[in-house]
Amino acid sequence: MLETMFSVEITVRDYECDQQGIVNNAVYLNYLQHARHEFGRSVGLDWLQLSEQGIDLVLSRAELDYLLPLRPGMRVRVTAEPVRKGKFRFYFEQEILVLPDEKPAVKALMTVACIVDGRPAAPPELDRWFGPPN
Repeated sequence: MLETMFSVEITVRDYECDQQGIVNNAVYLNYLQHARHEFGRSVGLDWLQLSEQGIDLVLSRAELDYLLPLRPGMRVRVTAEPVRKGKFRFYFEQEILVLPDEKPAVKALMTVACIVDGRPAAPPELDRWFGPPN
């Protein structure tokens, strides 16, 4: 079972902001996805290679609580902590934290399902990457 939370740092870019000068809501989803993909790389999971093998890890639900607006130039730390829930499903508990004091800007729960050739499945690699089913 994985014991630590993964995180990656990002600098907010001006083109990610709307007319109000704050990060567009959809961009937060990109930040969260980036952290999940970097987590995958850190444990030897290649999302594209899996897809080529007929194994798809698909986002089935995204729950976000927006707590603090982000503005250009801000440094943030985006976390990704996988939690296995059942045989075919797992969550990523995620946060976007403003640096340096790590104030929460977003709290998210992302539900991911494993699909093999169009059907729910649990290849053995899931245990290695996300721990055994709860």
